[in-house]
Amino acid sequence: MKAIGLMSGTSLDGVDLAVIETDGETVTAFGPGRTYAYTPEDRVVLERALEEATGLTERAARPGVLAEAERRLTDRHAEALAEFFSTFPEHRDVAVIGFHGQTVLHRPERRLTVQIGDGAGLLRAVQAMVPGPGPVLVHDLRAADVAAGGEGAPLVPVYHRALVRGLKTAGPVVVLNLGGVANITWLDGEMDPIAGDTGPANALIDDFMKQRTGAPFDRDGAAAAAGRVDEAAIARLLDHSFFVKAPPKSLDRNDFRAWVVERAGLEHMSVEDGAATLTALTAASIAACLSLLPRRPVLLIAAGGGAHNATLLRMLRERLSIEVITADEVGWSGDLMEAQAFAFLAVRALRGLPLSFPTTTGVPCPMTGGAILRS
Repeated sequence: MKAIGLMSGTSLDGVDLAVIETDGETVTAFGPGRTYAYTPEDRVVLERALEEATGLTERAARPGVLAEAERRLTDRHAEALAEFFSTFPEHRDVAVIGFHGQTVLHRPERRLTVQIGDGAGLLRAVQAMVPGPGPVLVHDLRAADVAAGGEGAPLVPVYHRALVRGLKTAGPVVVLNLGGVANITWLDGEMDPIAGDTGPANALIDDFMKQRTGAPFDRDGAAAAAGRVDEAAIARLLDHSFFVKAPPKSLDRNDFRAWVVERAGLEHMSVEDGAATLTALTAASIAACLSLLPRRPVLLIAAGGGAHNATLLRMLRERLSIEVITADEVGWSGDLMEAQAFAFLAVRALRGLPLSFPTTTGVPCPMTGGAILRS
């Protein structure tokens, strides 16, 4: 089945779009993919939505800027699909689209997770672009898991399992996604995957760089490479109950903002030292999580925007003392992996297959999910 996945992650970079052929259990072909960047104005609106969403108590509520953010986000996804179909008209026969939307609030302890994005509106836009009855659209993929008592994240591990099955490796493998938040999937033979968020990844670094320099991120980890890590600050920051909790566990993008303000001492650091310290925090929190797994992995495969950060990869190798490679080095797409995953999850949802497991989100039993909209 030909499927398109659409992902807008916590780094707020843009819309990732990818095509795969899959039955929801194996991937038979990888199609093209693209990233369609948000404008600076888009990012401002989405950042305001993240701030205002902290007061939400109802999943469907869209007060204030959240309504504008949802319209803008849906329009950008429609524009991405229109541009993609113009470039690759042979893929207008897509059978299903997996639409993640944008997470603006994630509070599983309150059984609340909010992903903005108008699925019905996006489907109407797609119907004008493609021939025939058009594809099925699957969205709201986290809600069922959270409602059942799960963390609702990460959802990508079942896709990681499909990918790792194609590798010839002996011993446990960890797939690491470095988005705004870092998360891992631990895979060992036919055991159920174990997964969870490990801590902040790009979000804190991006926020720091924007505040200090106006740049949206630390390109290639250049600022961090020129700085000195404050190991005392790392120790203070790691003194948080989240880092000693075994997976499954999950985070909201903004969970560690106040903690870092209180404990890091960034106001006394240069740009370079602050970037180095926050980058080291990402590596150190991943190392802390690996120590909680059943067996130490022999290989870590890094994906996501943070996999382009050479300084972060170096720090991971130094702190983990295992082989660390990127997804691109094994023939996967590190930048489009999450978009591919939501294409995969959409097909699984259509087939009623589980998207999450007790070992990946803490849900009581394997759970399918997603709202399915048909043309």
